[in-house]
Amino acid sequence: MILLEWLETRTPAPPPRLLHRIVDVLGPNANKDVSSDRLVDAANHLLRELSSRPALARDAALDLLTVDALVTYAFEYAAASPDTLLDETTRAIERLGAIAE
Repeated sequence: MILLEWLETRTPAPPPRLLHRIVDVLGPNANKDVSSDRLVDAANHLLRELSSRPALARDAALDLLTVDALVTYAFEYAAASPDTLLDETTRAIERLGAIAE
């Protein structure tokens, strides 16, 4: 299934503005097969961008919500495959945690 189509089937549906930002951050990957790695890659990229700023203001709220949604969706997708869930979530946590180092 294509990632954008998968996102559009989530229940509850994300607010339109959040979905638009998620798709924007995913870029061309929104039209590729769904994978938790693609979602984590997008979250990782945006979180690195946010953490490079000297300070965050209210205008960063949508981006912070987008990172949260991308990670949540990555874990949701990973949970559909219990055999690989531990490996996928561990890899995601390690990648995202490396940003704080």
